[in-house]
Amino acid sequence: MLSGVPTIRAAEMWRMNTRGAWMSDTASVTSVRSWSSTVWVVLLAVVGMSVASPTNSTAAPSSGWMYTMVAFSNASDRDMDVYQSSDGTHFDVVQKSAYRPSAGHVRDASIFRNTDGLYYVTYTTASGANIGFARSSDRVHWTPIGDHPVPFCCLLLPGTGDGKGFGSSSGWPSLSPFTAKAWAPDWFVEGGRVSVILSMSTGGGFVPYVMHALEPTLRQWSAPVPIIGIGADHIDTTVVKLGGVYHAFTKNETKKVVEHAVAQSLGGPYRFVAPGAWGPYVEGPAVVKLPNGNWRMYLDAYTRGKLLYSDSTDGLRTWSPTTELPGLSGTARHVGVMREPA
Repeated sequence: MLSGVPTIRAAEMWRMNTRGAWMSDTASVTSVRSWSSTVWVVLLAVVGMSVASPTNSTAAPSSGWMYTMVAFSNASDRDMDVYQSSDGTHFDVVQKSAYRPSAGHVRDASIFRNTDGLYYVTYTTASGANIGFARSSDRVHWTPIGDHPVPFCCLLLPGTGDGKGFGSSSGWPSLSPFTAKAWAPDWFVEGGRVSVILSMSTGGGFVPYVMHALEPTLRQWSAPVPIIGIGADHIDTTVVKLGGVYHAFTKNETKKVVEHAVAQSLGGPYRFVAPGAWGPYVEGPAVVKLPNGNWRMYLDAYTRGKLLYSDSTDGLRTWSPTTELPGLSGTARHVGVMREPA
């Protein structure tokens, strides 16, 4: 469009001037032909520049991958926004307020694409012992699958006491088996097995649990079991597998920092290793592989309302200082990110 419209107008002008020039003498004809030739040279140069020069769009060139991000926002935790990117840095809006459940919240969403071709999210409903599920074929229109109850957790696990009643100080085991909160569910998919990692509490410290899908439609689940080695007072746990090692990134609720632990199986036992210098008051880690083979962690700097990222170039061992994600920092909160071939 940038080059087509001027070209048509120039051609029309040339024809009008040429028709007028035939009524003049030879010098006028020569002058008009020279003028028109000059116009065409200039127009061709402009066309070449417009084709060769990049646009001002924030969308990155195609990398062969598509990244989908889901998030609630600083404005609303009842609505889930959807974004996409080809490089994991510059995101465009797919649909604002793409999904709103009929009741409750849609916080801490996590997304993946199942073998049936549909996209699935799981999220914090903030309505007691339930986590939410929804699905979509196009990431724009979402259908609720329903809330899944997880009524029991934490009984006699160290550090899960709610600080109420005899023997229930926060440093002691919980004396209650009834889940009060089920937060921050996160997908983990390995081979054909689909799992959800979630944080559960009876009123005291959160404990990371894992449960497994029992059938392909993701409506039936195994009972959640504690992940071994991470312990109580940890929330927002996400796991990625690199080689034969499972890497868990989890927020220590007492210290308000994200920690790093490794294991030889998804359920543990995990041991803690040196974390990145991500700073305090960050949560909701989401980790994804970049087109260049490096790894990226997104972090919610929740006290500042900012969205940060940090990269690893050496297989999750060391990490860059955090940087604000352009375009979405200040808007998107506690994001979930997936990648798939474009």
